[in-house]
Amino acid sequence: MISTLLVANRGEIACRIFRTCADLGIRTVAIHSDADEGALHTRVADTAVRLPGAAPAETYLRGDLIVKAALAAGADAVHPGYGFLSENADFARAVRDAGLVWIGPPPGAIEAMASKTRAKELMGLAPLDAHDVSPADLPVLVKAAAGGGGRGMRVVRDLAALPGALEDARAEAASAFGDGEVFVEPYLENGRHVEVQVLADSHGTVWTLGTRDCSLQRRHQKVIEEAPAPGLPPALTEQLYALAERATRAVSYEGAGTVEFLVADGRAHFLEMNTRLQVEHPVTEAVFGVDLVAEQIRVAEGHALPAEQPAAHGHAVEARLYAEDPARGWAPQTGTLHRFTVPDGVRLDTGCADGDTIGVHYDPMLAKVVAHAPTRTEAVRRLAGALERTALHGPVTNRDLLVRSLRHPEFTEARMDTGFYDRHLTALTEPAPDPYAPLAAALADAHGRSRFGGWRNVPSGPQVKRYERAGEEHEVAYRHTRTGLAADGVRVVQAAPHLVVLEVDGVRRKFEIARYGDQVHVNATALTALPRFPDPATEHAPGSLLAPMPGTVVRVAEGLSEGTEVKAGQPLIWLEAMKMEHRITAPTNGTLTALPAAVGRQVEMGALLAVVEAVRPS
Repeated sequence: MISTLLVANRGEIACRIFRTCADLGIRTVAIHSDADEGALHTRVADTAVRLPGAAPAETYLRGDLIVKAALAAGADAVHPGYGFLSENADFARAVRDAGLVWIGPPPGAIEAMASKTRAKELMGLAPLDAHDVSPADLPVLVKAAAGGGGRGMRVVRDLAALPGALEDARAEAASAFGDGEVFVEPYLENGRHVEVQVLADSHGTVWTLGTRDCSLQRRHQKVIEEAPAPGLPPALTEQLYALAERATRAVSYEGAGTVEFLVADGRAHFLEMNTRLQVEHPVTEAVFGVDLVAEQIRVAEGHALPAEQPAAHGHAVEARLYAEDPARGWAPQTGTLHRFTVPDGVRLDTGCADGDTIGVHYDPMLAKVVAHAPTRTEAVRRLAGALERTALHGPVTNRDLLVRSLRHPEFTEARMDTGFYDRHLTALTEPAPDPYAPLAAALADAHGRSRFGGWRNVPSGPQVKRYERAGEEHEVAYRHTRTGLAADGVRVVQAAPHLVVLEVDGVRRKFEIARYGDQVHVNATALTALPRFPDPATEHAPGSLLAPMPGTVVRVAEGLSEGTEVKAGQPLIWLEAMKMEHRITAPTNGTLTALPAAVGRQVEMGALLAVVEAVRPS
């Protein structure tokens, strides 16, 4: 029996595993980098062990240090969570060789499915030969053999772009996974990403715990998932179960795993098998009433699964909250999470709490919010409503996008596919600011103060304040009167530092206000209070290329230096942050006049990376 368990991971999944351990009476051990010293997963564990450094390669990817930490803390088992070393067969062997229980499949099963090319061969499939790709094969997908989470993937629609895509994918795969092997497969557009949750023991029992639809994705990373996958014909569902069981038995699998497919033209196309717990496992838990982490632990202890698997009930939908700006290329965001409160009635899996700092080193996911209900319609409505009422004060997030996605007709009618955001991102990220939010912020700030320290029986001009929201400036005016604050077009019913009530055309509206420095949150609207006079020091020369996100410079184009002639759209610099790689390209034809960016340099958002002086017309 396992008594003490170390989670070889961080954040949300570590906290989620610790919760089950507490229910089972198992003591817990956290590991943490220097950047995570005060993180929630470190705070909630019974014991914590420091891994010196901040970068994943120095900490959460150091299997040798993690095994030492487990032994030093008196753990007798290791759970890898997902990501990092969760699908690393050598790490699994190292854990077992140290006399510890590995909460996962046998190393041989991980190895068999670790390479997507070998997994396809195991299922009787074969990738395309990159040298033989013809225009008739397009579009194709270049994919990292050892990858996941959208890393090392490139869609190619033009044959001339294939060599560059292969080079970029290899470089990203080598950086992310230590393995630059890539392969090419047909890219099935407008298909649905459907997967089957499996659970197997060492006694020959395999459960296929339903389907999940994970079609709503950005950068090949899932955003919204649900169970069961809606609208699948019964025959196709049975085929998915049969293929998933076949893959599971082919490698003598034990524990929880997921077999992924792309469903297109009424057929199931095998993608891969993930030999670990998936991020989206809570929707399966909700529908089947099981705790998959508890089952993983029981299987690892040698217990047999019941012959009859549990029955499904209702529908569950999960949304991933990210600290990112979908309107700016999904750019990761950093900063202090001042407040994070989710309404009752939904499940929250998170690794963050009020006051935590969202840094540059790790994935930008803040939390998963899950709704379960008797029907899909009820579950979707419940989740959208909960997200809309969630208080999120701090970095920009994808919360508004999630709410709009859940209420989009294609999603509510279950007509979505993997091209959903390609088609609708612009409309889903159109700014929709509350027109009265800036006024409410100004009135809350002005409460109890007047221009002259008190009302005077002398007419005076209105007070003016400026706020920025989603790149747009808003100017509002208000007045101090004998009866209090006033503004044109509305009746100010109440004005206090944290609550403003306005009456517009006979309808009263409440605005809750929170302020953190120059950042102001009015209900779900985030504003930045602007100074009366702009600071000239913040202005940059024309042609300046600024970091769109905080991150690390991982590549600079070969041969690039001051004086180099560049062409519009030419890739110059590659930034990596929170598991995402972003290319900085030349905005115009011109000459590179400054290049402060250097490989390995960490930069904040808005930092100057390069300056391109445009070619002057003759």
